Amino acid sequence: MEFLRPAGWEEALAAKAAHPSAVPIAGGTDVMVELNFDHRRPAHLLDLNRIGELYDWEVGADHVRLGAAVPYSAIIEHLAAELPGLALAAHTVGSPQIRNRGSVGGNLGAASPAGDAHPALLAAGAEVEAESVRGTRLIPVDEFFTGVKRNALADDELIRAVRIARADGPQQFSKVGTRNAMVIAVCAFGLALHPRTRTVRTGIGSAAPTPVRARVAEDFLNAALEEGGFWDSGRTLTPSVARQFAELAAGACDPIDDVRGSARYRRHAVSVMARRTLGWTWESYRAGTGTAAPARGDGDDAEGGARCA
Repeated sequence: MEFLRPAGWEEALAAKAAHPSAVPIAGGTDVMVELNFDHRRPAHLLDLNRIGELYDWEVGADHVRLGAAVPYSAIIEHLAAELPGLALAAHTVGSPQIRNRGSVGGNLGAASPAGDAHPALLAAGAEVEAESVRGTRLIPVDEFFTGVKRNALADDELIRAVRIARADGPQQFSKVGTRNAMVIAVCAFGLALHPRTRTVRTGIGSAAPTPVRARVAEDFLNAALEEGGFWDSGRTLTPSVARQFAELAAGACDPIDDVRGSARYRRHAVSVMARRTLGWTWESYRAGTGTAAPARGDGDDAEGGARCA
């Protein structure tokens, strides 16, 4: 195995062009596990740790440009107001040590269906900034995941940054796991209200071959909120609307049975999380806070054991 250590971004792109199969490594929280268990043995590792710009972020009027190697701990500490759903998801990632090394860029590169950042990115509306010696392109996160641990990057491309819409309304994230820390999600759900456009976006993790949006559920809720005048009135949502939204969200899943949970349980848990996150975000909207309510669900759930790590 050859270890490539570029000193700058242009050098990194040149190395990736020369060695398309080279595996990028920065935090190493996914790659090193695969190497240690001999699940992967690439001919080249491409170390990106010396490229300082990957650790920077920029807050604009409408978007946050997040460098690919910005750690989860920085998102929690510095960007919770701009990216509340992603900050909540970041809280559930591994241990403090993992949160200090792991990044959204690394999570996207791994493209695991259970990646904790993915539901929040789908709900918020994000674009992946991919670059090669041929140029730069923006890939909508909805189109980024192409299969189990597969993504839309070309062989010579690297993730430079992620562009995420700044929150203009409440966002939430909920995750089911066997414990409250250092756990791979049995399933996860992200929800974001976008009052400026009067739309709702969702993200579901670990309940299909790729992270997905519950588009039918979104369409139903968008119509229900508009036709019922809820955006203007701020009235409490009716139980029937919440129930239908939850059922449609569960219908977006295509889960499997595995050691972490059954397909039936995953569908049920997604339904519970969809209903609850809708309740939390809508109450925040009604209160006029414009920010996400505190993370919920660290106790028992009689309706399915849903737990937010």
